[in-house]
Amino acid sequence: MSDSLLLVAMVAVPAVGAAVVAALPRTRTATARQVALGVSLVVLVLAVLATIAFDPDGDRFQLTSSVSWIPGFGVDFALGVDGIALVMLLLVGVLVPVVVLASWEDTAPPNRSMRTFFAWVLLLEACMVGVFAATDVFLFYVFFEAMLVPMYFIVGSFGGPRRQYAAVKFFLYSLLGGLVMLAAVIGLYVASASAGEGTFAFESLRELDIDPGVQRLLFLGFFVAFAIKAPLVPLHTWLPDAGAEAPIGGSVLLVGVLDKVGTFGFLRYCLPLFPDASREFAPYVLVLAVAGVLYAALLAMGQTDMKRLVSYTSIAHFGFIALGVFAFTTEAGTGAVLYMVNHGIATGLLFIVVGMLIARGGSRLVGDYGGVASRAPKLAGVFLIAGLASLALPGTNSFVSEFLVLIGSFPTRPVFTVLATAGIILAAIYVLLLYQRTMHGPPRGVLFPPADDDAAVPAAPSPGGGGGATTLTKAAAAPARARSRLRDLSRRELAVVAPLVALIIGLGVYPQPLIRLIEPAVAATMSDVGADPAGTTPATSEGTD
Repeated sequence: MSDSLLLVAMVAVPAVGAAVVAALPRTRTATARQVALGVSLVVLVLAVLATIAFDPDGDRFQLTSSVSWIPGFGVDFALGVDGIALVMLLLVGVLVPVVVLASWEDTAPPNRSMRTFFAWVLLLEACMVGVFAATDVFLFYVFFEAMLVPMYFIVGSFGGPRRQYAAVKFFLYSLLGGLVMLAAVIGLYVASASAGEGTFAFESLRELDIDPGVQRLLFLGFFVAFAIKAPLVPLHTWLPDAGAEAPIGGSVLLVGVLDKVGTFGFLRYCLPLFPDASREFAPYVLVLAVAGVLYAALLAMGQTDMKRLVSYTSIAHFGFIALGVFAFTTEAGTGAVLYMVNHGIATGLLFIVVGMLIARGGSRLVGDYGGVASRAPKLAGVFLIAGLASLALPGTNSFVSEFLVLIGSFPTRPVFTVLATAGIILAAIYVLLLYQRTMHGPPRGVLFPPADDDAAVPAAPSPGGGGGATTLTKAAAAPARARSRLRDLSRRELAVVAPLVALIIGLGVYPQPLIRLIEPAVAATMSDVGADPAGTTPATSEGTD
C-alpha cells in the first residue's frame, strides 16, 4: 500500500466495518464483536505502519493525500500527520481494540443490541482518525461534529440509569461549541479570501497575516469549542455526567480520546493560526487551567461514585495539559502532547478496572466495596497500577509527561506552575483514598453479603456429581457466594488490561520513541506562535506571571 493511502485506509476501514456490523442480523452478536475486534486490529496495524513510514526529521506533514471535495469553496478531502497527530492515531489504534475486548461479554439494555454498540464504536473510530488526520480546516470541522453522533448513541442507548440526560447534555454542550467554531471557520475563510484566494488548507491559512482584532474573534471561536471539548473549567460540567453514565467502553473513548481533541485543537489550530491572540489570551487560559487542576481535584476527593471520581480526575489532568500548551516552550508543549497520550492509557485502564469492579458488585459507589484485595489480588494489583499512573508516580508513563510540563512551564510561567503542583498532592490523596477504601480493610459491601445464622441453605452439588447436596447455614454459605461473585481477573480480562499495563510501565521507563515523534512538531508550533524553539517565551508575550 502506498504511504499516502495509509491515512485514507485508517478512515475507510472502520467506517466500512461499522456498516458491515450494522448490517448483521440482530442476533449475530458474536459475529459482530469478532468483526469489530478484527477491524480495530487492522486499524492498529495501519497506525503502526504509518509510524514506521513517518520520518521525524522530514517534512512537517507527511503521509499526505488530497482530493478536491467542494471546489467552489476550496474544500479538499486532505489528510496528513505531523508527530502530534501521529501519536494520537496510535492512541486511537490501541484503545479501540481494548474497548471492544473489554465489552465482549456486556449485555445491552432492553430493546438494544450489542451489535449496534460495536457498529457505533467503529464509526466513532473512523471519525476520531479523521479529526486528527485532517489538514483541511473545513474537513476537520466535519469530523469534529460527526464524532458527536456515535458518542451520543453510545451514551444514550447503552449507558446507566441517567443516560438520556447525560447524552443530551453532552450533545448540547458540544453542539454549542461546534456552532461557535463554525462561525470562526467561516470567518477564517473570509479572511483568506480577502488576502487572495479563499481556502481552508491549513498550511495556506498558517501563512496569513490576519489583523489582530480579527485574530481575537477567530481565536475565541475556536477556543470556546476546544475548551468545551477538553474540557476546561467552567465549561466542564457535561463530563462528570457523561463519564459516569456511559458504558465503560464509552467512558474510555470519551475521556481517553475524544476529550483530547480539545487540547489537540489548541496546538494544531489556535496557536499557529492566531499567534498574536494566543499570546494575548494565554494568561487567562492559564488561570482556567490551574483553576481546573485544583478545583477538579478537590471535587474528586468528595465523590462517592467511582466513575464520577475518575471523570473529575481527568478534568484536573487536562489543566496540566493546557498549562503545557500555553507555557509556549517546546519542552512544556512536548510534555503536554505526551500527557495526552499517557492520560488516555492510564485513565483508560482506571476506567476499565473500575468497570470490572462494578460488573462484579453492581454498584458504582465507593462505600459499597472493601477488602477486595483479599479475594481478588490480580484485580487489586491492576487497580493499584492504574491509580499510581493516574497520580504520576515515578516509573509510570504519566510521571514523564507531567515532569516535562512542569519543568518546561516554570521558566516562563513560574506562578502558575507552582500553583499547579498542588494538584499533584491532591491527586495522591484522592487516588490512594479510592484504592484504600475499595481494596483494603475488612471484607465488606455488596461483594460480601451479611450472613443470617438462623437459616440454612443447600450447598451446590459436588463437582463429581455423585452425592446429594449438603446443608449449610447462611453464615457458612455467604463466603461461598462472595467468592463466586468476587472472582479474580479472567483470561479475557487479563488480555484487556495487559497491553495498557505494559505501556504504562514501558513508557514510564523509556518514553523516548514518542518524544522523538512529538518534539519536532511541537518546536514548529512554538515557532509559529513566536516562541524560540529552544524554549524561551515569545518576544512580545504579555505572559510573564
